[in-house]
Amino acid sequence: MPRATRVSRLTGLFASVLLLTATAVACGSSRSDSDSSSSGSSGSSASAGAFPVTIDHKFGSTTVKSEPRRIVTVGLTDQDAVLALGKVPVGTTEWVGGYPGAIGPWAKDRLGGAAAPTVLKDSGTGPQVEKIAALKPDLILAVYSGLTKAQYESLSKFAPVVAQPKQYNDFGVPWQQQTEEIGKALGKPGQAEQLVSGVEAKFAAAKKAHPEFAGATSVMATPYEGTFVFGSQDPRSRLLSDLGFGLPKDLDKVIGDEFGANISKERLDLLDQKVAVWIVPDLTGAVTKLHNDRIYADLNVVRQGREVFIKETSDYGNAVSLSTVLSIPYVLDRLVPQLAAAVDGKPATKVAQPAS
Repeated sequence: MPRATRVSRLTGLFASVLLLTATAVACGSSRSDSDSSSSGSSGSSASAGAFPVTIDHKFGSTTVKSEPRRIVTVGLTDQDAVLALGKVPVGTTEWVGGYPGAIGPWAKDRLGGAAAPTVLKDSGTGPQVEKIAALKPDLILAVYSGLTKAQYESLSKFAPVVAQPKQYNDFGVPWQQQTEEIGKALGKPGQAEQLVSGVEAKFAAAKKAHPEFAGATSVMATPYEGTFVFGSQDPRSRLLSDLGFGLPKDLDKVIGDEFGANISKERLDLLDQKVAVWIVPDLTGAVTKLHNDRIYADLNVVRQGREVFIKETSDYGNAVSLSTVLSIPYVLDRLVPQLAAAVDGKPATKVAQPAS
């Protein structure tokens, strides 16, 4: 679905306003208390006194009364935080990669001996309400999502729903807040904070090792229907800003109140930064096509070899798009050396692709 294969998937999310059927709502409202107590893979127990807990979001607030045991993730990347916190969802929403259970290689070991979750699909029309109801969830997570009010209300008929936070664009929640909100919903706020601190320490180590990143400008883009640039609230751009890079001054003014947008040729100057990171369909023809554009090819970022290319359908590309508490360490091992090569001030330095 949207947002990164992607931006055909990306734009599909904007149109995902689903008029949910009465059948789906009836299915959800028929859920019994005995159904809600059925257990999926519950993982480690919640902290003492963690419930009830109330979490604010775009559509109000949701109270989780007791430890959830059958969790469905509607948010496109929420499954990683659930797994990191020792729980295995009964249902996940597929976005990128086509992985069993929608669990990437950076998170697979968190399954332990549990069965892979049932994979739901969001083709741009919204959550599959009937299939979600059939999983008998006692918690639905939609933190990294573009859930509409109608979808939220329909899903809430049969389980508590934690929707996206209101202070960010849809699909704009920082991975730190995503992890911490899911931690609260699962009754594990302390563990969530520890996970966040661990990944933030990796960013800090990378910045210390590469002081040249500080203040250098950067941009994240993909060649979808021309040139699509990710805004400051997109997790992909946050990878760069969390490493100390600045983003283009006019970036959010140009793309508006979205996670990203296509820019005109007149604004290709947004790409002329200290480093331009491209998520591309392939590392041959797509790159050649970019460089065949005379306006783009004449920018200093190209002429001085300061581009980084990431194949979008690789595990690396998928991990970049997800940008979660579990995928980010995987990304940093690969992205940091590429960025260092791009900004070393030596045009002859080749920005190599990761070995795997």
